[in-house]
Amino acid sequence: MTTSREKLLALMAAALKAADPGVQIPRNMPSPPKGKTIVIGAGKASANMARAFEQEWKGDLEGLVVTRYGHAVPCEKIEIVEASHPVPDAAGEEAAKRILEIVQSAGPDDLVVCMISGGGSALLALPGPGLTLDDKQSINKALLRSGATISEMNCVRKHLSAIKGGRLAKAAAPARMITYLVSDVPGDDPAIIASGPTVADPTSGQDALDIIRHYQIDIPEAAEKLLRSADDETVKPDDPCFDGHETIMLSRPQDSLEAAAEVARKMGLNPVILGDAIEGESREVAIMHAGIAHQVANHGQPAAKPCVLLSGGETTVTVRSKGGRGGRNSEFLLSLLIQLRDQPGFSAIAIDTDGIDGSEDNAGAIMDGTSWQKAQKAGVDLRQYLANNDAYSAFARIDDLIITGPTLTNVNDFRAILIE
Repeated sequence: MTTSREKLLALMAAALKAADPGVQIPRNMPSPPKGKTIVIGAGKASANMARAFEQEWKGDLEGLVVTRYGHAVPCEKIEIVEASHPVPDAAGEEAAKRILEIVQSAGPDDLVVCMISGGGSALLALPGPGLTLDDKQSINKALLRSGATISEMNCVRKHLSAIKGGRLAKAAAPARMITYLVSDVPGDDPAIIASGPTVADPTSGQDALDIIRHYQIDIPEAAEKLLRSADDETVKPDDPCFDGHETIMLSRPQDSLEAAAEVARKMGLNPVILGDAIEGESREVAIMHAGIAHQVANHGQPAAKPCVLLSGGETTVTVRSKGGRGGRNSEFLLSLLIQLRDQPGFSAIAIDTDGIDGSEDNAGAIMDGTSWQKAQKAGVDLRQYLANNDAYSAFARIDDLIITGPTLTNVNDFRAILIE
């Protein structure tokens, strides 16, 4: 008999397989140029994407791609470098400088192929005029702790950058450009993924400044001056640098949810996809999910049990306590476990599809009917761990962490709640 944990892990495996960009790139190869082919990119999935392209491409090529530490894969012709995420470092700054120089050398007969996935915003760390890497790091840390959504964070990031917000596409003109995307953002907006280095940006510096003020984030005077300046705006949709530019979406959160739903049906479960773009505070989103799970269990709505609730998107964590460990998915699941407690028939999994939940070594966590009892037996005060933003430690103590290592893709959160 298949256990609830085995079912949840099978759903996770299906979601990750559907998110693999290496499967999609061979189906979406461009026509060769008269001149040279340059491959660039940034993101947690970018090295995997570059390898798939290199293996399929018949002619010569060159290039540079930057990915997160631990996410590199070997390529023969494309240089792969690693840098820090989610807080940028000097390696990311150097990679961004080199990528900008590479595309500036492209001519009208050349093809620039850009591999962009989630994480690319921190990895392409090239501060705007008057800013330093230290400025970018401090602002980025403050944004990560503020509870701002990924869309809001990337709006600020692109307006403080010399390479994001379409500026990389501007630098590559008049070369032909094709951008491959793996979406990690609610709504799959190319302008938000990795802060849109090769696509037009409709937002303004004032929008970014409004976000900074809303979350009461202190920024250096140089950053405020840059956001107020009309002379260094991001590249807008009517700019001719985007003429002939092709953008291809390879993987989306919805693809993973649909793949998991298909596997669920084969298991005899009724899948309900709640949404691929769910945002909000992780612990509060968990309360909402718990309410729907109880509605299924008690009233057979919106589907009869056995049922699995599937959802994606990107929740946020407002850090309330220093020293806690754990990302948004672990925090979601800890809050969910507290809501469902030791009630029979509920189990769940929540992971970040890149394999790294926040900055820890786990993808997320899993719970079933034994989790609450294990916590009680071990004397683990789950509510206190949640109050301390320490979900990683809580699940480590009851042996319910999910550790996959880097998955070489990234379509954000994957959550599955099983009601039997």
